Amino acid sequence: MVGMNGNRPPVVLGTMEFGTRVAPERAFAILDAFVADGGVWLDTANCYAFWNDPDGLGGASERVIGAWLAARPGARDRVRIATKVRQNPLVPHVWPESAEGLSARAVHAGVEGSLRRMGVDHVDLLWAHTEDRGTPLEETVGAFGELAAKGTALRIGAANHAAWRVERARSLARQQGVEPWSALQLRHSLVQPRPLTPVAEGGHRMMTAEDLDLARSEDLAVWAYSALLWGSYVRADKPFPQTYDHPGTTRVLAVLEDVAREVSATRNQVVLAWLLRQGIGPIVGVSRVEQIEEALAARRVRLTDEHLARFAEAR
Repeated sequence: MVGMNGNRPPVVLGTMEFGTRVAPERAFAILDAFVADGGVWLDTANCYAFWNDPDGLGGASERVIGAWLAARPGARDRVRIATKVRQNPLVPHVWPESAEGLSARAVHAGVEGSLRRMGVDHVDLLWAHTEDRGTPLEETVGAFGELAAKGTALRIGAANHAAWRVERARSLARQQGVEPWSALQLRHSLVQPRPLTPVAEGGHRMMTAEDLDLARSEDLAVWAYSALLWGSYVRADKPFPQTYDHPGTTRVLAVLEDVAREVSATRNQVVLAWLLRQGIGPIVGVSRVEQIEEALAARRVRLTDEHLARFAEAR
């Protein structure tokens, strides 16, 4: 499985906290460093980050990206932008009750807002952020298809969707004669929660073997968020969530330590390289320039089949 456009999967810069926890001037420095080191894909959402914004609405991340693009002539030609619709509150501080959803009207209005905030005429990838079971899937598929046909979204994908819903949507797109979803975004990392235990983060959907099977059979791009589990691989003050406390985690972390030493890389870099080796593009959220520089260096870490087999056995 390869990344977008048949290339190696990208290391994606996650910009969720730009404009809220990450001040605009620091975000600019991170974006500059990312592009300088050959980074291409930016991942945001129209709802980022309403839970950290005193206004109780999303849009801060997209506004920072827009300000950066405006301040950097030519930058739009060097980056590709992925954003999402579905979760932005329509009423401040009222979520999920006022989340915009995935009706045709909501999808079109959401994208218009994103384009306006970023000062662009299209996005390179538009995600349906999570499922909206209250809207007919046919309607959502049609709306995304319209945006693809107009060139407003050059590619479309599904984040946090069950594999069967993605395939159903693709079938509906074929029936409607519109562009189908061709990318998946789900939560995934080297260590895994205990089986059948929910994660604490609302709306997160874990990547499964079924998702990867679908992606490989249908040639879908795959991105993984929370790839570094908020620093838990390297920071003693950021322990893994309780649901990761099981023997498999202990075994995997021991192998991780050994492999990092063998390939002369950090633990974070090995985790990212493990994802890239499987054709999965990791989304890396950072708050400092050195963090994105470390993440991009993972592109040069080469893991062998033997390394992957050791991780598989430990898990």
